[in-house]
Amino acid sequence: MTDRPRPRRLGRAVLVFALLVAALAGLTLWGVLHVGPWLMVEDPLARAGAIVVMGGHVPFRAMEAAALYNAGWAPEVWLTRAAMGPEEAALSSLGLNPEMGDTTVNRLVLKRLGVPPDAIKVLPQGARNTVEELRIIADATRRSGLERVIIVTSKPHSRRVWASWHAVVGNVPQAVVRYAASDTFDPTHWWRRTGDALAVSREVLGMMNVWAGFPVRPDATTAGAQMSSEPQKR
Repeated sequence: MTDRPRPRRLGRAVLVFALLVAALAGLTLWGVLHVGPWLMVEDPLARAGAIVVMGGHVPFRAMEAAALYNAGWAPEVWLTRAAMGPEEAALSSLGLNPEMGDTTVNRLVLKRLGVPPDAIKVLPQGARNTVEELRIIADATRRSGLERVIIVTSKPHSRRVWASWHAVVGNVPQAVVRYAASDTFDPTHWWRRTGDALAVSREVLGMMNVWAGFPVRPDATTAGAQMSSEPQKR
């Protein structure tokens, strides 16, 4: 027959288990409370050759870019665009302009807020995801002979943009990452709204992909649509 555990040893095991559960719960709570602010990061503003509006989250990113342009931080505003996905292909098949979405609206927002039409440039190559978008921006920056660009994104997306740029581009050319001040993301209570919760989950998974060296890659048939789906975009 096996000896029954002594009451003292059993009580100690229960206490250790309870402490572990409490510690795990505490770490989970700490993560929930801090992950929203952690996702938000900005570089100090510096004069640049262009301000780049990343696709999606219309109209907040374009509004921020217009404010930066009007403050004199750069002489041009560049717009990125998504690669053609199922939605764009369907529009094209109907004889409609696939760029009637984010790019067109962003251009209208910039004009409405005082950016001259000749200062607005649409980058010709479409991107399927954040990494491709940043590579396109970097290539356009080099071709234009610029040393620095200001990249405008949304609040929860800013850390992934910053980390991805340094991972795939490096420090040359330099990117000044800024987020839209008018973005409605609530970093301290992100779990209260579906859109914010989805943004946090997407960005946490995205950061894990960055840290792992980008093992997860977009599907060629759906990535174009993915670019403009993150309330709105990545």
